[in-house]
Amino acid sequence: MELTVEMFQQEIAEALQVYDKYIVCLDKTPEDCEASLVSLVIKAIEAFKSRGPNLRHGIALDKQITIILSQTDNDDRPLCGIYFNLHTPYRKNGAQARKTPVS
Repeated sequence: MELTVEMFQQEIAEALQVYDKYIVCLDKTPEDCEASLVSLVIKAIEAFKSRGPNLRHGIALDKQITIILSQTDNDDRPLCGIYFNLHTPYRKNGAQARKTPVS
């Protein structure tokens, strides 16, 4: 079966509804989020197609979104999971946090 982005339009549409309603993000507008979703689905499809013989997933991610295509035992079409990563631009990394004196 040939995999295309269009096969996952329902999942993308549902993720965009959640993004628009619940996700607060300083880096992406809803339009940018849609473009990222499409781009990441394309990358996940490529990862899924080129995975090793004993692997079941194709994964693509950026700082805010993770997409996982998972092989199923009963269907040619993989399951598509779209996850919004918890991220804050205000969090200091461990090295910076240790350098800052605690008062």
